[in-house]
Amino acid sequence: MIQRMDLVAGKGGVRSAWLARVARRVVRRRDGRAPLWIELAIVVWLFWLYDVINDLAPLRHALALRNAVAVLHFERSLGLDPELSINRWLASHTTLALIASYDYFFSHAIVTFAVLVLLWWRLPRRYIRLRTVLVIINLIAFAVFWRYPLAPPRSFPALGYIDVIARSNALVSWHSGVLVHDADQFAAMPSLHIAWAMWSAIGVWYLTRRVLIRVLAVAYPILTAFVVLGTGNHYLVDVVAGAATVALAFAVQLAFTRLAALLRRRRGRRAHADVPAHAHATLHPHGTHEPEHAVRSAPAQP
Repeated sequence: MIQRMDLVAGKGGVRSAWLARVARRVVRRRDGRAPLWIELAIVVWLFWLYDVINDLAPLRHALALRNAVAVLHFERSLGLDPELSINRWLASHTTLALIASYDYFFSHAIVTFAVLVLLWWRLPRRYIRLRTVLVIINLIAFAVFWRYPLAPPRSFPALGYIDVIARSNALVSWHSGVLVHDADQFAAMPSLHIAWAMWSAIGVWYLTRRVLIRVLAVAYPILTAFVVLGTGNHYLVDVVAGAATVALAFAVQLAFTRLAALLRRRRGRRAHADVPAHAHATLHPHGTHEPEHAVRSAPAQP
């Protein structure tokens, strides 16, 4: 009976090991890098989620404006509302305004994608962790976009705010055909520009030890903050919320990592406890199996 149970257990173990090998081949490459099909699937999924939230934007126009007024009152009550001054200063400098406009539309996507590729190629294990953090950043932001639509400062020209991008005559603006329909213009809180910039800076920090590049990496989120405030697309609160989103995403990823490690340890202890008792009985003290005839013929100790 025991031998039959061992045979069944053995077959189950072989089947589980085979399934584990297949799963590893599907979700891992031999070089240790994450499979590209998984990464592309994640990108498509995130774009789909963003599009679903964006479809709700026209229905939340009034709510987004009310939330924006509340944010402005909150900042002014604290004496922390630099958006208007930075916005007017940038609008008065035509060349800088044009550069900032293109930076706002392109740099966050280009820099983030470049850091992702470099991490995937040079630091595969670190890439998986940081990519997970980036996904969590986007999920947190999407949840806030859905629950708290927020109109940007440029929505209030009567208060003196200027749509710098529209005035700069850049080739791309919020009034361009594609962006009018495909961009969520009430997704100011939190600032994903800031969140992505901070994530990219952290990624660059892991990629290189060169002091100059690390200094530029640290300066990048600061420059991004100036751009998003100066162009009238975000409030100071959005910038702070973007930084907080990054910190929260790292905390969530760390919590999941520790939980996964705890579950693995529990599974290991459970598997050890499931070993048949007669298998333990024939184990040598040093962990090797002793033949049964040797155990029987061992001389008695005086």
